[in-house]
Amino acid sequence: MQENYLAKWLNGELTPSELEEFKNSDQYATYVRILEASENLEGPDFDSDKALEAINNRKTLTEPRVVRLNPFKNFLRVAAVAAIIMFGAFLYLKTLDTTIDTGFAQNKELVLPDESIVILNADSHISYSESNWKDNRKIDLKGEAFFKVAKGQKFTVNTKAGDVSVLGTQFNVIQRDGVFEVTCYEGMVNVNFKKVEKNLSAGDSFKVLEGQIVETGNTITQKPSWLNDESTFNSVPLKYVLAEFERQYNIEIEVNNIDTDQLFTGTFTHTDKDLALKSISVPSQIKFKLEGGKVLFYGE
Repeated sequence: MQENYLAKWLNGELTPSELEEFKNSDQYATYVRILEASENLEGPDFDSDKALEAINNRKTLTEPRVVRLNPFKNFLRVAAVAAIIMFGAFLYLKTLDTTIDTGFAQNKELVLPDESIVILNADSHISYSESNWKDNRKIDLKGEAFFKVAKGQKFTVNTKAGDVSVLGTQFNVIQRDGVFEVTCYEGMVNVNFKKVEKNLSAGDSFKVLEGQIVETGNTITQKPSWLNDESTFNSVPLKYVLAEFERQYNIEIEVNNIDTDQLFTGTFTHTDKDLALKSISVPSQIKFKLEGGKVLFYGE
């Protein structure tokens, strides 16, 4: 692409063939988004009458020498527009949310602008506004994360299933297909699920399976088991256990002739694949076959 295409595009001087080539360039979409953002910028108010009066009142001893700038007219125009585009790009980028993702078999820890800590479990996603964080401590979550929140204004975790609000505490949130669970490990947590509101103290949990609230017992641990490289379940349908195994080991799972709705209570490790498979299959009275990157769970 010719280097002067941007200037000619801004001036509306591209030929049809040049315009088509410019649109097919890698930079075209970026220029369009930046230009659209800059169109909303407003310059300062300018009083032309007062400016003209000031010029007329200015006394000069000699007539000023006039220098014609016509040869540079297009250059100055492009420079001015480029400055506006750069400023618009700066404002546009500041409005974008910060997003963090983890893949299968991956955890990630990050520190938020207020020194709060978030640890993401495998196959999870969060997003938040860093530029607006001081006034609005809000995070959107999909997946599972453990939060250690610094004291301050209300801290909210929004999920597709429900919202969690605290002022400063430690808690874990799971929001996956069919599962929504919040466990408080320190302080107090407020949970909103549809029209149900629940306050959780340290050791309390709130759990929803496939749209139904499930009673849970108190926890005596200081943090979720997955932070110790284990996944723990209490009367959970087997299909959710298999899905978590798939996330933690990045292995495709197939099932044959087994009831994946049967309830499972137990733990599997994230550090020993064979041991984890046995920890799932033995209590469930099913068998498995491991071949490369795939596991088949099957019944008798």
